[in-house]
Amino acid sequence: MIELDGLTRRWPGADRAAVEDLTLTVPEGTSCALIGPSGSGKTTTLRMVNRLVEPSAGRLRIAGQDALAGDPVMLRRSIGYVIQEVGLFPHWSVAGNVATVPRLLGWPAARIAARVEEVLALTGLDPARFARRRPHELSGGERQRVGVARALAGDPPVLLMDEPFGAVDPVVRGRLQEEVLRLLKQLRKTVLLVTHDLEEAVRLGDAVAVLRAGRLVQHAPAAELLARPADEFVAEFLGADRALKRLALIPVSALPRRDARAEGASLPEGASLRDALAAMLARGTRAVPLAGGGSLALEDVLAAGSGEAPSEAMGVSLEGQQRSPAGGG
Repeated sequence: MIELDGLTRRWPGADRAAVEDLTLTVPEGTSCALIGPSGSGKTTTLRMVNRLVEPSAGRLRIAGQDALAGDPVMLRRSIGYVIQEVGLFPHWSVAGNVATVPRLLGWPAARIAARVEEVLALTGLDPARFARRRPHELSGGERQRVGVARALAGDPPVLLMDEPFGAVDPVVRGRLQEEVLRLLKQLRKTVLLVTHDLEEAVRLGDAVAVLRAGRLVQHAPAAELLARPADEFVAEFLGADRALKRLALIPVSALPRRDARAEGASLPEGASLRDALAAMLARGTRAVPLAGGGSLALEDVLAAGSGEAPSEAMGVSLEGQQRSPAGGG
């Protein structure tokens, strides 16, 4: 759905390109998170996709169409965009803010009203309570939800997210991530996400692209990235605890069940291997029982964390399905 081919941006007078020869594909209905140090070109890349920044070279295709050939304003109206600062119009109601793109697209009033109610409900905001409120009457988390609702209002096939949860506290951020993840599964949007938070990247991204000094260093499914960093820079950037991060991506159902008896409460099907490891540490055991029978052994969890688990566990997505190919890079 999103294809970057040799995409480059050079700022006048700069010593090097902000983004250099970036080739990357985000298949339809999947999400890709861009991470990297400050100045690595993440946000510039995102802004080139909706042409807030024009590429100096390269090609950009969205849904197979040349996105650099047409009107950039019309392109932006076909792409949802969520930013950290939200950018709500302060004197407009929540409903008015959410209706921005549908109005620009010329939708009839009845269709706009119905869509506003629909996306507010999708993002956990009761239309009866929130539609008439002004942004200053909302909490930070509520404003961010409105920002997501506004980005979804025109039903765009592509959604761009630039540090979308950076301005809210960690507790609210976790809840918002869960709700956005639910929406991404439900709506099957094609998503390009910029974040400095590795846990957020691997939680929300089917694939993760690591940038350094404007160049793509590695692009892979999140579990594969954490198991096999491409080089020392990627390994250091991911951190020494990357094995634990990887365990959080793999559900207990991805590993074989053992017949050995284990004591204590059973872990549910949706639990992760990190949940299983935490339960073993808390109970002082080497195995935990699983819902539906059988148990999970410590040695199997450790093997998964080190990348030695069976291959079927390597590509497991957050939905328990095989990840789509990462493409590019």
